[in-house]
Amino acid sequence: MEAQDEAQLCFPQLVNDSCRMPKLQGSETVTVLGGIALSLASLLTAVLNLLIIISVSHFRQLHTPTNILLLSLAMSDFLVGLLLMPGNLFRKNTCWMLGDVLCLLYIYVIALIISVSIGNIVLISIDRYIAICDPLQYPTRMTLTRVKCCVGLCWLLGASYRLLYLKDELIQPGRNRSCVGECMFSPNSIAGPFDLILNFIAPVTVIVALYTKVFVAAVSQARAARSRDAAVTLRLSVKVVTRKSELKAARTLGVLIVVYLCCFCPYYCYSRILRNVANNTLMTFFVFLFYFNSCLNPLLYALFYPWFRKAVRHIVTLQILQQGSSETNILQRPE
Repeated sequence: MEAQDEAQLCFPQLVNDSCRMPKLQGSETVTVLGGIALSLASLLTAVLNLLIIISVSHFRQLHTPTNILLLSLAMSDFLVGLLLMPGNLFRKNTCWMLGDVLCLLYIYVIALIISVSIGNIVLISIDRYIAICDPLQYPTRMTLTRVKCCVGLCWLLGASYRLLYLKDELIQPGRNRSCVGECMFSPNSIAGPFDLILNFIAPVTVIVALYTKVFVAAVSQARAARSRDAAVTLRLSVKVVTRKSELKAARTLGVLIVVYLCCFCPYYCYSRILRNVANNTLMTFFVFLFYFNSCLNPLLYALFYPWFRKAVRHIVTLQILQQGSSETNILQRPE
């Protein structure tokens, strides 16, 4: 019996300190099929977001403020597929054999991506708010250089904040694990509530408030466009002119934001507010939902953006390797 117990330990030589190997959920066949499905989802997420990164980076015509924000979001989603999904699959189905330092690095990347992704969604909401509610000032307020600086600042602040958030773990790696072979992190009594406000309550409030104003403005402008008298006014006053492409972009990005919030809020609420409620199945589902959003975003682009489908065709057929391909007219209609 003692030999059997030692065989179930992650590190049999550490009888008193070793974690037990994770138990399979369901039959071995179901576990293997689930692992294959998650591996394919990880690969698909990385590949689809890589296509977005290549598209926006390569084609000069796609170098617009809004697309730079989408590029930043795609980069964080790419890291989800490349690192977080495989890491989560490894951590849940086997003992953590990579040591405390790599565990800390993995947790840091998770925390960084959460901060950067919600920051990108806030920036996208601000971009659409200015485009719809103040279109006259949009070209001067949302310049390409300014947006690039905002994106860089978003990543820099996210990286710096997460170093402070994990400072206790940086001082003593592995301080939160209960046994050897486990990769866990629990914020302290100060960092937890602060993180809840900074990475959930405040940004979600800003996103909802801005897009509520965007929705109201878009509806009022659509009604005004149907009115004959208003149409004359629209032709005479550039202050209330909003191009159809901007309204379409607002609707498209509105769908993107709603989908993100539907995937992000359950995960964050459960992991930060209800984490003391023991329900591994529910937590696993919410984690999968949050990760699945990173795979869903490129599919939304493919559904709503003709330029993305055209760019993918150029990439897959290797036309981007031709000289001067970056100057290709990738937009089917002017925006």
